[in-house]
Amino acid sequence: MCRSSLAIPFGMFIVIALGALSNVVAVNRFPRPEFQGGYEQPPTVFPAARPELFGYMDIAVLAGALCLAAWLALKKRSRKGVFLLTVGAVAYFGFFRKGCICPVGSIQNVSLALFDSSFALPIAVGLIFGLPLVFSLFFGRVFCSSVCPLGAIQDLFVLNPVKVPRLMSSVLGLLPHLYLGAAILFVATGAGFVVCRFDPFVGFFRLNAPVGMIFWGGGLLLLGMFVARPYCRFLCPLGVLLGWSSLLSRRHVTITPDTCINCRLCEDACPFDAIRVPTDPGQAQEPRSRSVRRVLLHSALLPLWMLLGGLGGYFAGDALSLAHHRVRLAERILDEEAGGSDNVSLESRTFRAGTVPVPSLVQQAQAIRKTTKKGSALLGIYLGLVIGLGILRFSLQRKRTEYTADTQHCLSCGRCFQACPQEHRRLANISKKGTE
Repeated sequence: MCRSSLAIPFGMFIVIALGALSNVVAVNRFPRPEFQGGYEQPPTVFPAARPELFGYMDIAVLAGALCLAAWLALKKRSRKGVFLLTVGAVAYFGFFRKGCICPVGSIQNVSLALFDSSFALPIAVGLIFGLPLVFSLFFGRVFCSSVCPLGAIQDLFVLNPVKVPRLMSSVLGLLPHLYLGAAILFVATGAGFVVCRFDPFVGFFRLNAPVGMIFWGGGLLLLGMFVARPYCRFLCPLGVLLGWSSLLSRRHVTITPDTCINCRLCEDACPFDAIRVPTDPGQAQEPRSRSVRRVLLHSALLPLWMLLGGLGGYFAGDALSLAHHRVRLAERILDEEAGGSDNVSLESRTFRAGTVPVPSLVQQAQAIRKTTKKGSALLGIYLGLVIGLGILRFSLQRKRTEYTADTQHCLSCGRCFQACPQEHRRLANISKKGTE
């Protein structure tokens, strides 16, 4: 037999052998679905990081926008310029960059890096989180004025704002502290990114908002026509951090470029109630000793407020722990086993098909619940401290001789410039010098 005729059956043998081997390998590499092999809850999937070049481009644009906002608000004192930058922020950070990653949501990334050693915080995310804080430390909340896409889109809907009663505003002002603490708590316990989950406007920016988020975001925008920037003032967790750093700002927006003449024209110009009026010179001043006693009393009550807050937070821990999927699954299975539910859910049925026993799941849920209760107790202590300090602040008797901006809550929008006659005089002098 010639060599070529031997090659044909030998080649066929090689093909058959490789085919059999490939079948064996395929069986090992791609086993059939095995529901008896142990079910594990899939981990939370986070959005994939964008290319590094785009991330650093966002940082450059953010830094430039912050510099421009500080210049427009503090140096140029141009409300028109701030408004145009607001439109640009909605266009770029909102619709072009789809609202992600924003400094508001980056709080969760930073928290995850603190609580999870396996998570490496990207440098770009750290800078996006830190830049607004640094600028607020030197120039006030210029990020809120026109750079933040969440605040910018609300600012475009401010039409006929009304004043919120001071007591109601103070009570609602506790919500951002609660939201901030809850966001950090849920990240620490693995319950997820609650700020991103309930972002009211990112669905609009991505043009894919579900029905529920359309009502949520649309409702805030409609409310914002009459209550200016409701999310910024009564929900935004980053606003808490920006307010703290703004209190220490070296430079800040001033209502008048010169000496205040107390004309009262700016009194109703701020839609965010961030203008502090001067004290009535004709008002009788209480004795200093009484004022000191009141301050000492409220200072002594601070530990009590913190204790009450800690107890309330501890008892609320069970409810907060239900935000974690493992706790909810354990509760569902235990309820089904106790006969409290006639319908067996698909998730619990899938879990029972695995090899992980129910007692193990219950043990995990108990550990998560325990951690959540500790964290919620700390959150309650923090809220108690905020409440106590707020009462102490109201008890202080400050003497003001002119209208000033509240450095903690002023959003540097520049609306008060238009009401100040001193500002109009300054602009008239600039125009006169330009024509000479």
